[in-house]
Amino acid sequence: MKAVALKRYLPSSNPESLLDVELPDPTPQGRDLLVRVHAISVNPVDVKVRSPKDKTEPSPRVLGWDASGVVEATGPDVKLFKRGDAVYYAGSILRPGCDSELHLVDERIVGPKPKSLDDAQAAALPLTALTAYEALFDRCAIDPGGKHSGRTLLIINGAGGVGSIAIQLARLAGLRVIATASRPESQQWCRDMGADHVISHREDIPQQLKGLDIPEVDYLFNTVDTTGYWTVMGDVIKPFGRMVSIVEASQPLDLGRLMGKSVSFSWELMFTRSRFQTPDMEEQHRALKQVAEWIDAGRLKTTLTEKLSPINAANLRAAHAKVESGKMMGKLVLAGWR
Repeated sequence: MKAVALKRYLPSSNPESLLDVELPDPTPQGRDLLVRVHAISVNPVDVKVRSPKDKTEPSPRVLGWDASGVVEATGPDVKLFKRGDAVYYAGSILRPGCDSELHLVDERIVGPKPKSLDDAQAAALPLTALTAYEALFDRCAIDPGGKHSGRTLLIINGAGGVGSIAIQLARLAGLRVIATASRPESQQWCRDMGADHVISHREDIPQQLKGLDIPEVDYLFNTVDTTGYWTVMGDVIKPFGRMVSIVEASQPLDLGRLMGKSVSFSWELMFTRSRFQTPDMEEQHRALKQVAEWIDAGRLKTTLTEKLSPINAANLRAAHAKVESGKMMGKLVLAGWR
């Protein structure tokens, strides 16, 4: 099978940072699906894993944690899918990634592809949708059915891949969403995703919230910089509020400053379930299935903003560079092999 892989960890500008390779076709075992990959997406995790370091892989390492495709074969214990099913998923950080023509993935973290989307549109969604879904509905305990309708959510960095789908999920749950974005085009993107208000994270966030007559928020989702916004987060969260972040801290956080308000703070990492083989791994299958149903019902939309074709090393290097720029809105997808 064709694949794109690395042997050394180099800057994306280096033509040897990602290479076109041919690898043996994998064989599904247990609850594995063998998926013929039609489209993939690039996320910050790809860039982080590929980032320069003094290390050499003994054999080509395939990255990639967003895919859409068709089930080619199944392991003997598969229960949820069959050959020919169209699927989308993010996969596991502990296994070879999906930047390959054929890919093995545990069926418990795979969802049926939304029927109304093509492969490129679907590939834009899994990692960010699962991250936002778990952050809002699991970590913050927001009811997707509208029980908490009218409550306020601040999303720091609303125009990125996770923020783009988080805005939509929060609006679906009936929340009043305030998103941050700094450029006119990214501010408009947040509005297009459904944000009720858009403010700048480069300006005084508490002051801007007061200007909206929202001095404190019920929920806060940080998708960009936990350490840099920690003080602001504590200032603008309501008593008994819930905060969640997907960005590791660059220095120890002062959790004590949340005590006076009895605030809950959680980390969200989409790979936790697959990494630790938790008993509830299948929750990701159910979440992706629910997202697909919302997509097909017109309640959510893809966050795809750019597509490259075909899937090869040159285009993947360009995609990594684009994600590294920090100016991405929505998601960048690669589709089709040659």
